[in-house]
Amino acid sequence: MPFNSLVEEYKVAKARLLLTLRDSSDEKISGAGIEVRTGRKWSVKQAIDQAESSLNLQDIVGTTNKGREGLGIRFKQRWRDSDKVERRSMVQTELRRAEDETRSSRSVQLGSQGSWMKWNLPERQLTWQELWSYEPLQLSFLLRSVYDLLPSPTNLKLWKLSEDPSCPLCGNVGSLRHIMSSCNTALSQGRYRWRHDQVLREMADILEKERKKDRPLKKTGPHFINFVKEGEKKSAKSTGTGILHDSKNWEMLVDLGKKLKFPEEVTHTSLRPDIVMWSRSPKLMVMVELTVPWEERVEESHEIKKGKYPDLADTCKERGWKTWVFPVEVGCRGFPSQSVWKMLGAVGIKGGARNTAAHALGKAAERASSWLWLRRNEPTWQPS
Repeated sequence: MPFNSLVEEYKVAKARLLLTLRDSSDEKISGAGIEVRTGRKWSVKQAIDQAESSLNLQDIVGTTNKGREGLGIRFKQRWRDSDKVERRSMVQTELRRAEDETRSSRSVQLGSQGSWMKWNLPERQLTWQELWSYEPLQLSFLLRSVYDLLPSPTNLKLWKLSEDPSCPLCGNVGSLRHIMSSCNTALSQGRYRWRHDQVLREMADILEKERKKDRPLKKTGPHFINFVKEGEKKSAKSTGTGILHDSKNWEMLVDLGKKLKFPEEVTHTSLRPDIVMWSRSPKLMVMVELTVPWEERVEESHEIKKGKYPDLADTCKERGWKTWVFPVEVGCRGFPSQSVWKMLGAVGIKGGARNTAAHALGKAAERASSWLWLRRNEPTWQPS
C-alpha cells in the first residue's frame, strides 16, 4: 500500500528547508550559514550530499528501461540540465526513494507481514477522498489483510490469545490464506464462487456499458497523417480504438449461476467462459475468464486459465471467427493484476476510464472477501 512514514515526511521537510535556505537568490540568506538541526542520529546535510551524488551518478548511467519497455519510452529528468527548483524536487524524490528502499529491505525480513513483497501486481493507490469515504471496519480489513494482521486462528495462537490454530470450518491450519482461498469446506459451500460472481457482475457491468456505447467504426482504408505546423498546438482529442470498435452489433453472455451456454452459431462446446462477446458481422469473438485468487498465486492462476481455452479458440478460428481470449485475475484482497488493464485496453477502455474500471473491480473483490471474513466462523452459508 502506498503509505509514507512520519520519519520520511520529517526528513523531506528538513531537506526542503535546508535547500530553500542554501539555494536562496538572496545572498544574505544563502551565505548566512544557517544550520538546520535534526538531532544526532541523522544529518540532513549529509543526506542531501548523498542524494545529489546519487543523482549525478544516475546522469552517468543514463536512462534504463524496466521489463519489456522499449527504448526511449521512459523519460528522466537529468540533474545537470535542471534548474534550482527542479533540483530541489529531485533531491526530495531521491530521499523518498531511499526511505522506500529501507522499508522494502526491512519488509523482506518479515515472513508473514512482508509477504506482499512477493506479489507481482500493480500498486493500488488510495486517495484521501477514498480514505474518508471508507467505513472504519472496511478500511481496517483492507490494511490488516494486506499485512496479514487479521485475527486468524494461526495469528491468535502466535499472539498467545488462543490454543487452537485450526480452521473452524474444516479443521486444517487456519491461516489467512487458507480462510480466503484454500478452505475445502468454503469451496464446497460456494463461498468462493459467490465472491467470484460479485467481481464478475462488476466486470460485466463495465463491459456492457462499453458495448452499448455509440462509437464510430475503425477506418479500414488508407488514412492521412495530420501534421502540425510550426507554432500550432496538437489537438488533445484522441479517438480510442479497441476490439469493440470493429463492429456495432455486439452481443454478450455472462456465466452467472453457471447458466451460460456458448453461442451455437459459433460452435458446440461444454466449456463456459465467464464472459462471451461476439459479433456476427464481421465474425468476432471475445472470451474473458475471471479468477479471484490469493495474490501470490496470480501468475499461477493466469497460466492455468490460459491453457484452458486454446482448443476452443482454435475451433472458432477454423470456423472463420476472429477470436481473443483474455484470462484476467483480481486478487482476493482487491489488487487487480496487469491482465485486467490489458483486457480493458484491448476492448477499448482507455485512460482514466480504465483506471476507474480496474479500481472498481478491486473494490468489489475486497468487499466480498471482507464479507467472507466476517462469516468465517458460521458453519452454514447462505449468500446475501
